Amino acid sequence: MAVILSVDDLRKLAQKRVPRAIFDYAAGGSYEERTLLRNTADLDAMTFRQRVMVDVSNISLGTTLLGQPVSMPLAIGPTGMAGLFHADGEILAARAAAACGIPYCMSTMSICSIEDVRAATQRPFWFQQYLMKDRGFNQELIERAAAAQCSALMLTLDLQVLGERRRDPRNGLTIPPRLTLRNALDVAMKPAWALKVLFGKRRTFGNLVGRIGGASGIGTLAEWTASQFDASANWRDVEWVRSRWPGKLILKGVLDAEDARLGLAAGADAIVVSNHGGRQLDGAPSSISVLQEVVEAVGGRCEVMFDGGIRSGQDIAKALALGARGALIGRSFLYALAAAGEAGVTKAVDIMRNELRVTLALTGTSTIDAVGPHILRL
Repeated sequence: MAVILSVDDLRKLAQKRVPRAIFDYAAGGSYEERTLLRNTADLDAMTFRQRVMVDVSNISLGTTLLGQPVSMPLAIGPTGMAGLFHADGEILAARAAAACGIPYCMSTMSICSIEDVRAATQRPFWFQQYLMKDRGFNQELIERAAAAQCSALMLTLDLQVLGERRRDPRNGLTIPPRLTLRNALDVAMKPAWALKVLFGKRRTFGNLVGRIGGASGIGTLAEWTASQFDASANWRDVEWVRSRWPGKLILKGVLDAEDARLGLAAGADAIVVSNHGGRQLDGAPSSISVLQEVVEAVGGRCEVMFDGGIRSGQDIAKALALGARGALIGRSFLYALAAAGEAGVTKAVDIMRNELRVTLALTGTSTIDAVGPHILRL
């Protein structure tokens, strides 16, 4: 059995266990994938300030996100199609997050429905949605999230148009899906994955079933969703969501100080600095390179979270040092889920927890609140 010591170990295992089209859906970015690579390269280029002879015998990673206690400053971010990386993937993610004491954010484009996850877990979770042309559907999702007692709504801002992700059409993962000899053989070579997904709770987008008459196929629903991304969406629409959602509102996809201030004015309780994992505007800056300017722009008036390239507890520490309240994982979560289901997600969080604890100790830091720019060599 493979020894799992890092998120990269889980990534390699995931690559063996799921079809290439599914793996590449997570791993890929838009166009030439420059921003995707920049996210990790810029994190890797940062160095810590090692400190010695400091009492770090009692390290605490506990903090709060949106006022709720968490065991460490980490959340599982929203990722579409998690239930195709492992059967019932969203349910397993919510359970793992609850056991680990961190938030889980469910995507609108999940395979399981929001009601499936609510029924399977006792801990409140977050829910993510887009601004769609069909505002009635946005209203329905808000009402369903409220009925499921979701503790926060995350509104994704950077998907007015869909970035071109070239790996997907090459693999036949198009709208509608294209069957090729290669991807048919690839699925046939992954019988354990195929059987689990086949007998999972759902095999289509659970939150969209019934939206367009009797059609419920994954290709049909994906095609409908692609037609719903709203290029006319603006800050008034964000205010509209704010007026209808009674709980905490998180705005995801901010890469600019001016947009951060506008998001704050629109009623954000938290802003996620994110370039959609390099899946939208290729040539955009890395998330870590703009984090500090966004933190300064909001001036403590709302929480700032970080998303983009987190693969380790050291990456989390770097984001915290530049002012993030917490970090989100997307790809790292999907790799862990594909590799070993719920146990894989728990393993990924435990790996990051230990890496973060060791990193704080070797920078002479004992608590999350004490982390700051001083732990880096800037």
